[in-house]
Amino acid sequence: MPSGQNPLLRLEGVSLSVPVKGSSTGGTPVLRDISFEVFEGERAAIVGPSGAGKTSLLRLLNRLSEPTGGAIYLENRDCRQIPVIELRRQIALVMQESKLLGMPVRDALAYPLKLRGVKAGEIERRVAAWVERLRIPSDWLWRTEVQLSAGQRQLVALARALILEPKVLLLDEPTSALDAGRASELVRVLAQLDGGKATVLMANHQLDVAQQFCTRVLHLQGGELVGNLPAGEMDWAKLRESLIQAEAREAREWS
Repeated sequence: MPSGQNPLLRLEGVSLSVPVKGSSTGGTPVLRDISFEVFEGERAAIVGPSGAGKTSLLRLLNRLSEPTGGAIYLENRDCRQIPVIELRRQIALVMQESKLLGMPVRDALAYPLKLRGVKAGEIERRVAAWVERLRIPSDWLWRTEVQLSAGQRQLVALARALILEPKVLLLDEPTSALDAGRASELVRVLAQLDGGKATVLMANHQLDVAQQFCTRVLHLQGGELVGNLPAGEMDWAKLRESLIQAEAREAREWS
């Protein structure tokens, strides 16, 4: 924890339940009593087996979902008191499967900036800068999402979020559809954002990517936070074995 620094994000006893039709019991718990802090410049990997609640947690931070218990704070402001549009200008979420609204890539990248009233020259500069940094080929700029592969769409969606220059970047499995070379390059770019001071939370089941990228590890299991450690203190071999066992248990339950 940085000495004397206030957290950028703070979660206090956050829970999430999903209503069950016809039930009066309050719904199915998805997340239970989640508390942690994220400081400016931290790169936190959210790890855990399938169904642990990783994506649900990201959705709460962006207010795509609302907690059923506890509270989330951005710079000591209760997120429920921040207008959703304002919050999402500061906390950008890139989902595993993002849509480009039927636009060519170039227009999709520029569209969020146009909504904010950014001048045309600045839009042009930002789009060009991130196209170059993420090595997006120029011929992609005139394609629509149906002409892009899953990995290509994922890269474009990430560029669209980075162009907004948010305070916090939330990523849901950002390398899942990328080949090894592009995944490694993406991690390198993310690690250098804002001179290495960008704040990123990344849900990722690929521990090699998490180990390469993160400064902190948040370990979810069964909707509970069972681990919260600096990356340098993490026993990666033990974590990997824990995830393998959890996935195996889930597979047996489904079968």
